[in-house]
Amino acid sequence: MLHRDVSRIAARTREFLPNEYVVDADVSSGMTGPEVTVAVRPPVGHAVSAGFTPDLEEAVAAEEVITAAERDEVARGLAASAALQVKQAISNNVRPTGK
Repeated sequence: MLHRDVSRIAARTREFLPNEYVVDADVSSGMTGPEVTVAVRPPVGHAVSAGFTPDLEEAVAAEEVITAAERDEVARGLAASAALQVKQAISNNVRPTGK
């Protein structure tokens, strides 16, 4: 279930961004349990990521580990952060068109 939910975050993030952005997700084992990381590499600028440790005990009875609202929030935040990285990376090289 966790892998499915993390894949959904990555897919949702891709929906917000053009194809030039690379989105990847990973579930790994940490000292306190599974750790989730979703990262975005924009075409220019620094990569951004979101990492968290989901509470699996609460998810035992549920059909999802990460709720749809949480998935959407993470995806939107990552997409916005990645877009900001591009804006910051090119802002010094772009002359304003008007005042």
